[in-house]
Amino acid sequence: MSAFEELVRARRDVRHFLTDGLDEEEVDRLLALAHSAPSVGLSQPWRFVRIASAALRERLAAHVDDQVARAGEIYKGEEDRLYRSLKLHGLREAPVLFAVYCDEGTETGHRLGAITMPEARRYSCVMAIHTIWLAARTQGIGMGWVSILDPATVDTMLGVPENWRCLGLLCLGYPTSEEAAPELERRGWEHRIDWRSTVVSR
Repeated sequence: MSAFEELVRARRDVRHFLTDGLDEEEVDRLLALAHSAPSVGLSQPWRFVRIASAALRERLAAHVDDQVARAGEIYKGEEDRLYRSLKLHGLREAPVLFAVYCDEGTETGHRLGAITMPEARRYSCVMAIHTIWLAARTQGIGMGWVSILDPATVDTMLGVPENWRCLGLLCLGYPTSEEAAPELERRGWEHRIDWRSTVVSR
């Protein structure tokens, strides 16, 4: 197996973090690599908002806790018990926290490729997120992508421009342990399906 294959297979959505800080030069390096990701029309629409305030971090964590509880209302019985046992974010523990946005009004790239498919800007931002995820892994840093939130509430907390669209919160830090399988698989929530089942021929 190639080093790249090992890297991709070893990537995890981390929720359990050590509180040890990250070197700021390393954080800058990860952001610089994210900025090298491909983007439609070279629009580079990603916007990373660093959460530096402890009070704001706690407000975000409390909001996500509330959204986790609300989202869990659809589950019943054993599925509900298992859902409630899952740790679904590391917002309080991770030493570095970003909100990631797509600037859907950017004129960079002159709208090339986004006139017929404007959502391609968001796809470009996802490429930047995945680039950070893999780059962090090469340095033993874990990342968790938090999506159980209300974007409008987070927008208000952060005071971002109207044309920015929230894609989630990113937690970065050293994981408490290295695991061979995703946590949701280990906990019995879901298992990886055979990739062949996702390929359709016409």
